[in-house]
Amino acid sequence: MNDNKKIIERFYSAFQKLDYTTMNDCYSDDIIFSDPVFLTLKGDEVKSMWEMLCKNAKDFSLTFSDIEDVDEEYATCKWVAKYTFSKTGRKVTNNVKAFMRFKDGKIIEHSDAFRLSTWIGQALGGKGVWFGWTGFMKRAVQKNARKTLLNFMEGKTRG
Repeated sequence: MNDNKKIIERFYSAFQKLDYTTMNDCYSDDIIFSDPVFLTLKGDEVKSMWEMLCKNAKDFSLTFSDIEDVDEEYATCKWVAKYTFSKTGRKVTNNVKAFMRFKDGKIIEHSDAFRLSTWIGQALGGKGVWFGWTGFMKRAVQKNARKTLLNFMEGKTRG
């Protein structure tokens, strides 16, 4: 197994244990992350996001598979998280394809791809199923996620 695959194994094995410290250690200090919920985050925002998600996780389980090198700099894998969404108490199964770029033994770019409308339907229930495909609902979810992250980060600096 090459170094990039070992880093992915370390990252997702830590995620299975909700060990955000080890997850964040796999990242460079200037990590760039993107996904359909948080959009683009950088540096401490990324690391705080994983801390927040791990600390708030309920009924959480994760599997990962299909780690593949694209070339010496890029790799992908699939992962599935199952959990209870804390704001609604609804069960979510999120099927994700991750794309990562590596440099000097660290992840420098990480992008997670999944169908946001499916996630919204599971997390929010009826209104999410009916309206989760709309730009309005997607933007509302993204805005709320950003606000939740900023409040979490602010609480860390005060506490």
